[in-house]
Amino acid sequence: MGLDRAASIDDLRTRSKRRIPRFAFDLVDGGAESERNLRRNMEAFEEVELTPRYMVDVSDINTQASMFGQTFSAPFGMAPIGMLNAFWPNADLILARLCARENIPYTASSASSTTLERLAEAAAGNGWFQLYVSSDAAVTEGLIARAEAAEYKVLMVTADVPAAGKRDRDIRNQLAVPFKITPEVIAGLIANPLWSLATLRHGKPNIANYADLLQSATSYADVQKTLITPGFTWDDLRRLRDRWKGTLLVKGILHPADAVKCAELGCDGIVVSNHGGRQVAFGPPTIEALPAITEAVGGQIKIILDSGIRRGADILRAKALGADFTFTGRALAYGVGAGGADGAQRAMEILRLELIRALGQLGMASFETVGPSHLTTGRERK
Repeated sequence: MGLDRAASIDDLRTRSKRRIPRFAFDLVDGGAESERNLRRNMEAFEEVELTPRYMVDVSDINTQASMFGQTFSAPFGMAPIGMLNAFWPNADLILARLCARENIPYTASSASSTTLERLAEAAAGNGWFQLYVSSDAAVTEGLIARAEAAEYKVLMVTADVPAAGKRDRDIRNQLAVPFKITPEVIAGLIANPLWSLATLRHGKPNIANYADLLQSATSYADVQKTLITPGFTWDDLRRLRDRWKGTLLVKGILHPADAVKCAELGCDGIVVSNHGGRQVAFGPPTIEALPAITEAVGGQIKIILDSGIRRGADILRAKALGADFTFTGRALAYGVGAGGADGAQRAMEILRLELIRALGQLGMASFETVGPSHLTTGRERK
C-alpha cells in the first residue's frame, strides 16, 4: 500500500509494522502487561457519541486553537516519545520539523534520541519540553537549565512513572542496556533492509540527553534510576513550580483530586494521560477520566488530553468532554515508520482532514466552539 492509499492512521500502523523490525516496532507500539489500557484508550473514544447538526454554513472551517498565548493551526500536538529514533531513524527531527511547518506543538522527551537543544531548534518556537524527574536532583536541575537555555517556554513534568511500566513485548524481545544482539534481532535486521540501512547511516540510537550518564549503565535498572524517582511528591512539584518561570504542565493526571492539587500549586495546566497505556494495564481510559477532572478544575487551568487519539473525531470528543487541547504520539510516529518525512506528512494530513470533516458534519465552523452541548444525550455511557 502506497502512502497515498493510506486512508487512516491504522493503515499507516500496518505499513510501519511491515517496514520495521519487531523489536523496534514493539518499543513504540506496545503497552503494559496485558495491554488492556492501550486497547481501552481507543475503544472508549468510540463510545462517546456526538450528535450532528445540519443546515449550518460550514464552508469555512477554522481548526485553530490557542494555548498559553500562542495560536496553533490545529488543536493537537506531538506527545513526547522516548527513543523514537529506534522506531525509525531520525524520527525526532522529522517530527519536530513537521510540527514547526504545520504550526502545532512538538514535545521533546527527556528520553529522546536527539538532544533537547537540536529539537528546540528544529521545532522553531513550537517546542515544549517533557521532564522526567530523576532520583538525582543534579540531573533534574541540569535538564531544566538546558531547557531554559534552549528557550523552551513550556515544561511538561511527567508524574506517572513512580515505577517503570512492565512491557511484556520488550521483555520477550530482550531489550536491554547494553543492547543484546540475538538471532531474532539479526533476522529482523535482514528482513527489514530499509530500516537497517537507514539506522546504519544515522547511527545507533541512544538516550541523547543522558548520554554521558548512561555510558556506565550496565542494566536497564540503572537507566530507570536515572530517568525516574519513586520519591517524587507534591512538595517536589511545588519546588519545580517555584524553579520554572515559564508555563508548567503536569502530565499523567487521572484523578480529579490530583487535578485540583495541581491547580492549587499554581500549575498552568495538566495533561490527562495514562502514558498511552504504557505504564499500567488496570487504569481508566483517559477519555473516561476526563469528565470528572473537567468538573473539578475546568476553567481554572488548561486541560490537555492524550492517549488513544487515532481519529480527527477523537479530538472533538475530547473537546466536548472538557479538554482544551489534545496530544497524540503514536499516530504521528506511525506516519514516520510508514514512510519517513513523507509518511509523517501523510499522518498529519489524515488527522487534519478528518478533523475538518468531523467539524463540518457536527455543524460547527470552529473548533473552539465545540462543547458539551454536542454530546449525545439520553444514552448511558458504558
